Amino acid sequence: MKACFMSKRSAEVVFACAVFSLVFAGQGVCKPRVRDEVKIPDVGGYLTLACDFHMHTIFSDGRVWPEIRAEEAWREGLDAFAITEHIEYQRHEKDVRTNHNRSYEIAKGSAESLRLVIIKGAEITREMPPGHFNAIFLKDANALDVEEWRDAIKEAVEQKAFVWWNHPGWRGQQPDGKSIWYEEHTELYKKGWMDGIEIVNDDEYYPLAHKWALEKKLTMIGGSDVHTPTGLNYDFHTGEHRSMTLVLSKEKSEGAIKDALLNRRTVVYWRKNLIGEEKYLRPIFDGSIEILNPEVTIKGKGSAYVQILNKSEVDFELESAGEVEEISAPGSVTLYGEKVNLLRIRGKKEDVSGEKEMRLAYKVKNLWVGPEEGLRAELVIKVNLVPAKKK
Repeated sequence: MKACFMSKRSAEVVFACAVFSLVFAGQGVCKPRVRDEVKIPDVGGYLTLACDFHMHTIFSDGRVWPEIRAEEAWREGLDAFAITEHIEYQRHEKDVRTNHNRSYEIAKGSAESLRLVIIKGAEITREMPPGHFNAIFLKDANALDVEEWRDAIKEAVEQKAFVWWNHPGWRGQQPDGKSIWYEEHTELYKKGWMDGIEIVNDDEYYPLAHKWALEKKLTMIGGSDVHTPTGLNYDFHTGEHRSMTLVLSKEKSEGAIKDALLNRRTVVYWRKNLIGEEKYLRPIFDGSIEILNPEVTIKGKGSAYVQILNKSEVDFELESAGEVEEISAPGSVTLYGEKVNLLRIRGKKEDVSGEKEMRLAYKVKNLWVGPEEGLRAELVIKVNLVPAKKK
């Protein structure tokens, strides 16, 4: 093992490096403090904030100290986060005092010094139904520590918290991992006590929960639910990222984030997929794509190359959704993130002439406007068609 500093290879230094690399496992031994930005464009006059509102520390059943969550969040490009300790389950109660506000209090200083928004939260952890619910923007998490689950959620609502149903398809509470909506969920929904639903938890996606979110106008949430150091969950060397919620916010502040969540301005970022309403996914796609040579010339059945810059970090996977009469284009293409991509188009006839605006229709397979339903999008190119010279 290499020492962290250019000094005597003492046992203390080796130990410090070992601890540091364990905390940031998968991110390199003694990696310098650098931040990897989440590169998704701002759209519609809103900031696109990378957020994770579901994680744990040793103050419930996590395995890290609260300040580490702030450091991880900063390194991994988050703008805001919440630590949501289990109210009813404290795995390390022999080692730390029961205080459901304490992890927030400890992490707050580090978060603010790193210019992150930290939001006070907690997880109401009950058997199914109704299951687990997160509440954020709390004033006092200890007040949720009551016997009856309805009283716990009511208390969160009275504190003007934003409340959502966690991992509705989790096999630990749902038979065979099937998402079941119980009468208790209808009760909460009709009372206005359920603001959102987690359609992605860690590495799991729940299509039925996605459907419910659209039908019932619930805010879509994606969270890591991380318990270990994030480097043990995600392989950052390969470009992997934590599951998160992209919040379209008027500004980077707690109040603006709450406003965005209450008005359902979210997109879930899971694996290589963006999941959300079309009115948000479309401007993200359009804002990411720039055609560098929007006018090309094709002679007869010849070809031309269109250069397309994808300014986001997401690789957009396109599949043809219709043909154009005068030209042909690839049936499938990937527009790689943060790169200029070449799209080859060809003429279909030798004797066609004129300048025309071509709209190449595609389905973006990894931008989901419904359960695994890709966004329909267009690449608009002006093509000058020139007849081939006769021999």
